[in-house]
Amino acid sequence: MSFSTILNILPDALAVLVLILFGLNILLLFMFGLHSYLMVYLYHKRAAYCQTDREVEYQPLNLKQPGRLPQVTIQLPVYNEFYVVDRLLAAVSQIKWPRHKLEIQVLDDSTDETRDKLDGLVQRYKRRGFIIKHLHRTKRQGHKAGALKAGLTLARGGFIAIFDADFVPASDFLLRTIPFFADPAIGMVQTRWGHINGNYSMLTKAQAIGLDGHFVVEQVARNANQLWMNFNGTGGIWRKQCILDAGNWQADTLTEDFDLSYRAELAGWKFRYFKDVVNPAEIPATIAAYRSQQFRWCKGSLQTAVKLIPRILGSTFGWKIKAEATVHLLNYSVHPLMVLNILLLLPVLTIEIWSDMSYTDFPLLVLFAAASLLGVATFGPLTFYSYSQRELYQDWRQRLWYLPMLTILGSGIALSNTRAYLEAVIGKQSAFQRTPKLRIESQNDLTISRKKYRQAMDPMFLLEIGMGLYCLGTVYFAVVADRFLVTGFLLLYAAGFFYIGLGSLWEVARQRMHDTGWFQKTPALSAGR
Repeated sequence: MSFSTILNILPDALAVLVLILFGLNILLLFMFGLHSYLMVYLYHKRAAYCQTDREVEYQPLNLKQPGRLPQVTIQLPVYNEFYVVDRLLAAVSQIKWPRHKLEIQVLDDSTDETRDKLDGLVQRYKRRGFIIKHLHRTKRQGHKAGALKAGLTLARGGFIAIFDADFVPASDFLLRTIPFFADPAIGMVQTRWGHINGNYSMLTKAQAIGLDGHFVVEQVARNANQLWMNFNGTGGIWRKQCILDAGNWQADTLTEDFDLSYRAELAGWKFRYFKDVVNPAEIPATIAAYRSQQFRWCKGSLQTAVKLIPRILGSTFGWKIKAEATVHLLNYSVHPLMVLNILLLLPVLTIEIWSDMSYTDFPLLVLFAAASLLGVATFGPLTFYSYSQRELYQDWRQRLWYLPMLTILGSGIALSNTRAYLEAVIGKQSAFQRTPKLRIESQNDLTISRKKYRQAMDPMFLLEIGMGLYCLGTVYFAVVADRFLVTGFLLLYAAGFFYIGLGSLWEVARQRMHDTGWFQKTPALSAGR
């Protein structure tokens, strides 16, 4: 075959490859969209299972008979949390449990003034009669997993409750969770996250809906239907023996909670989840913090997938558990699929320009099927999140107005999460980047006034802005080719990339203006708008 012949057939061969990749991409997105509908169905089927008040066989605990109550250790992993540690300890001190049966471990890896602040706070609570220990490590080996493991070796309690620094534990948390450990097979009980600052800004309102989808629909759907679920890193309580049986805390992934959960379930332990026990937490109030959090969750999930999927598939558990566990671990695959979908749309739309193929070569049924699958993939998650709002709030219809913002966030973070995904797949390690907690509770607070823990500008913002421009360029070609069906998706993608990229740039600029005295506080800016 001559070189000229190869050059003649190369465009058509590339066109076939692009179309095959595009078809597989749409099919995979469709499957993840279908999974959202499945979660809603499973939730609707047995939602009552995850309500504490329906479990009549579990007798409520009597604080007047402390001799029958078990010893509990509450672990509070802390790393440079100057703004929130006082709020955390104040809430923990209100938890209803006999003081001689409650041990509080402050697992402090701080390298700033937080350490000194905690010294004073811990001494104050000791004088009030609490059994509280300030365990400070000078080397942050293993990060959060390392701190939890170190604390576990010293823990007096047979049950280990864990709360991150940005949480405000419910006072009846132990009273409503400990009874379910009467079943010796139960190794962990997880409760729902609430939102301290869910109404602070458009950013936090959208995140709140996203978290509600997971904690209202997804966790219930899995747990109520005897499928595997995960500990969410905080707001839950473990049987100490379960942690040890599962191999203890391990720091080889960025989601030590996800990793330990599935290792425990592989070992035969069972979990319970309750959506009516709520522990409020602070939602990231800046784009930089949100991006950092999502990067860690995405990379950690894929690291756990690489580590555990072979063990899961090779286990003796049923196919339903294996299938759902695999999909759960691979759920962040949606983001690289979204990026691939964007990148492929332009060559697909211009296929008549650079190859001999034409849209008339494809049956109308094929084009209609592709559009339908993409629509299902898009509206599946929207249904999923809408259902969570309906289940939680009387004004749920008004809250649906923030769904487009959630979609914009999910689209805009896709590029950063794709990087996290690829790093996990190739085995690239990275440091545990905690999400800064700034004690942003109301619209009277201002993120830029919190000078501690400001994050450096992530160079990803340049690629995100570039992807936004690429989407707009693709819109132009879609209009020229009379393929208006995809323009809505592309404009949404563009909005997402511009919001994350330009928003990150604006956050840094605003901080600098504030620090130099150029920034004047206005109602709109103070509301995070």
